[in-house]
Amino acid sequence: MLCKLSFSNIRRSLRDYAIYFFTLMIGVAVFYVFNAVSDQVAMTRVDSDTREIARFLGIAISSTSVFVAGVLGLLIVYASRFLMKRRNNEFALYLMLGMTKGKISAILLLETVLIGIGSLAAGLLLGVGLSQVMSALVVSLFEADMSAYHFMVSGTAILKTIIYFAVMYLVVMLFNSAVVSRFKLIDLMQSGKKSEQIKLKNPWVCVIVFVLAAAMLGTAYYMVGWRFTHLSGRKFVLCIAAGLAATFLIFWSVSGMLLRVIMSMKKVYYKGLNSFTFRQISSKVNTMVFSMTVICIMLFVTICSLSAAFSLRNSMNRNFKENCPADYELSEYLDEPYEELDVLAEAQAIGFDVTKYSDDCVHFSTYGDENFTFEGFCGKHFEELMDTFTAVNGGIREQVIGIDDYNALMKVFGRETIELGEGEYVLACNFKGIEKIRNEVLEDGAPITVFGTALSPKYDECKHGFIDISAQPSNMGLFIVPQFVVEGQTPMADFVIGNFSASDEAGKKAADQEIRSLYAEKIKGGLSPFSVSSIGGYFGFTTKQEISSGAIGLGAIATFLGLYIGLVFLIACGAILALKELSESVDSIGRYEMIRKIGADESEITRSLFRQTGIFFLLPLVLACIHSVFGMKFAVYFLEVFGTDRIASSIAATSVILLLIYGGYFLVTYLCSKNIIRSKR
Repeated sequence: MLCKLSFSNIRRSLRDYAIYFFTLMIGVAVFYVFNAVSDQVAMTRVDSDTREIARFLGIAISSTSVFVAGVLGLLIVYASRFLMKRRNNEFALYLMLGMTKGKISAILLLETVLIGIGSLAAGLLLGVGLSQVMSALVVSLFEADMSAYHFMVSGTAILKTIIYFAVMYLVVMLFNSAVVSRFKLIDLMQSGKKSEQIKLKNPWVCVIVFVLAAAMLGTAYYMVGWRFTHLSGRKFVLCIAAGLAATFLIFWSVSGMLLRVIMSMKKVYYKGLNSFTFRQISSKVNTMVFSMTVICIMLFVTICSLSAAFSLRNSMNRNFKENCPADYELSEYLDEPYEELDVLAEAQAIGFDVTKYSDDCVHFSTYGDENFTFEGFCGKHFEELMDTFTAVNGGIREQVIGIDDYNALMKVFGRETIELGEGEYVLACNFKGIEKIRNEVLEDGAPITVFGTALSPKYDECKHGFIDISAQPSNMGLFIVPQFVVEGQTPMADFVIGNFSASDEAGKKAADQEIRSLYAEKIKGGLSPFSVSSIGGYFGFTTKQEISSGAIGLGAIATFLGLYIGLVFLIACGAILALKELSESVDSIGRYEMIRKIGADESEITRSLFRQTGIFFLLPLVLACIHSVFGMKFAVYFLEVFGTDRIASSIAATSVILLLIYGGYFLVTYLCSKNIIRSKR
């Protein structure tokens, strides 16, 4: 009997379960897709480094899944509250007919199990399908060979999904049982007659609070957007706290001002159903100030995390190809010049000879003049630089290289060489923030004196260039001077950079593995036991494959975690707003019946509902977008190291995701609300 009643209830209340089922299905699908990523990588042909990265990614996603499960669990409980509220009259009828609270709990238990099984099945089917699409992203991120890949279903991901969601449903069952145990017949029967009292706040208090909140936000925006380099850890936390408090106060003040402002505009307020529409909106916002704040912050985190993840991935792909044009680099940097500095000889002395793996390499040094410093070159522009990069050491020597050595390196890189006159120099740089200041100095003429030789710039801006191979632009300044200027000078750094002799990719990978194994054997921990310890410095060896693996790892982890958290937060925001709107629609059925009786046209009622739903969804989104403008300005400071050239396309991709998911919730909510308010016609 109870089973039959549960099936009948679900079939009759399908429209009420639409948002609940939709949220659960999408949550299950997202959960499965991301937990199946590590198994997808295992199905492709990748090297051992990439497999290790995929293992770490799997651990990171599994750890994040605990947090994601918590968010989705709260969502399910919140959705259950809506469904319970929707059915108060039904539960009152059960009690009047003599049904015990235990049997009502049993009905809810069966319904939860049935909905859970249905959403799990539908979500897993959707997840398996989407995971095949995700394989394209896996291939792009890990640069994998897909020849061994085929349609796959991850048993591990399915098991994790079932376990996590089973625990969530168990919590919901306990919650429902607790709610049923507190049922009172009189409360259930009168629930539909209770109306929300709109308490009009003092408008002057609201205006003052709004101005103070805007001032707090403006200060926080300025600090993180333009003074971020001066933020200590404590000040940064204060900015975050100020932003959170200001967001809450803005929603609190707007909830009090909105209706007052519209009421003062008589022609607007009394036009059509505007008075009804704005009183409904004011009621919703008044009862959801804290929830609106949380949703706004979650949307802000979603926009920033998705945009930053896409930007980081796009930039690292391009940057790696641009900044790593050679197969290996052996280098040694010293804190002071040293006449006997020869990294190749030191390495060969312990049996680590890189040249036998390569027939295309260059051995060169760079120099530093104690009278030619970073601050000395920047001059009056140094203070401007310090405002942005507070950690810059103005006393550090500028890095200098001879034109012959630089051109020899460019031939190894496969890049264009340059020509210099006897009294000229070229400044190479590729780190954007520093490059901007460098260009301002060069525009002023910027004559320099290096090792007693006066030189003037050949160009009035930096040349895009570097010597170290890396995954991102990191050259803050390299002065290319005539070769005679550095002849006979004491070097501060020594390099051997080249390409492996192998002509195909397989041969290069084999050489890479062999030479890295030899390096690990000869030089423990990456530090040279034969460097000049009294001077201090750094000795290191890296390869293109090693740099690629690191770039792939960082890009993959950032992209997947950004997508994972962003999508879950977006689903949570949409679902919370949708459920609140549907709950309000249930409570407002009597009001809609009343305005029908006094002659309101159905099309006017539909327009009113559309406006209510649209404004309700837009309020937190608009403020979140404003937050994101300044949040991304702050994020760009950190992304500058990796490059931000394609951040516009990343923001566009984030906007599409927002439109599809958040807009999808809005559309489903509007359609379901329209059905609810028509239910008693």
